[in-house]
Amino acid sequence: MKKLATTILKMVFVMMLPALLTGCASRKNILMLQGLSEQTATFTNAGKSSYKLHKGDNLYIKVYSVDEKTSKFFQSDLPNLMNPTYLFLNSYTIDEGGFIHVSFIDKLQVEGLTIEQSKVLIQKALNEYFKECTVVVKLVNFQVSVLGEVNSPGTYTVEKEEVNLFQALGRAGGARDFSNLRRVILVRQTDNGSKVQVLDMTKQSILESEFFYLMPNDIVYIEPVKAKTSIGSSPYLLISTLSLALLALNIFLK
Repeated sequence: MKKLATTILKMVFVMMLPALLTGCASRKNILMLQGLSEQTATFTNAGKSSYKLHKGDNLYIKVYSVDEKTSKFFQSDLPNLMNPTYLFLNSYTIDEGGFIHVSFIDKLQVEGLTIEQSKVLIQKALNEYFKECTVVVKLVNFQVSVLGEVNSPGTYTVEKEEVNLFQALGRAGGARDFSNLRRVILVRQTDNGSKVQVLDMTKQSILESEFFYLMPNDIVYIEPVKAKTSIGSSPYLLISTLSLALLALNIFLK
């Protein structure tokens, strides 16, 4: 009887072996920047701040001046809360022609410019009407979506002018245990449609990738490891198998 019980236990072990090995497989896929030594490493990346403005983008434009009369021209009646709603309500939309219409100055062509270039253009235009004024320009609709194997999937508004993959992952609560950081799918909108790029966040080279810094409306999808699919589709099989083993032991070892 004991020999039969031992045989059953061996069979159960073989059936549950994939589940037991899942932890090792997922750990290999979830560790970021693998291979870094204890010494300091330096990586360069020139891909940030390259977003070009498009039709429909909303620019928040704030003008500061030491002259109180000048400042009043650009003050809003809304409380200065500096949250996404406030920024949106005080923003200027780029029209179908690629122009924005700012108070007291003619329309300005900003489509195709970076945020910094649009700031310089607006500053130059305002200098013709006002003295000693400073312009602040922010892109209101800078949002990225992080989906898949993360703790808090969703769409997030970026307050700064740039955000990288790791920061976006942090916004989404970090990766789950079954995430496959070797296959991170980036979907980016371009003038010619959507561009899909597969990224590996476990490699150090991601720090120098042109896709390390995200663009407005980027979608980041983190795939699950294959082990999750196989285990997740048959949880009752594991429970049944374990129950059968315990029942066999209870019968044959008495």
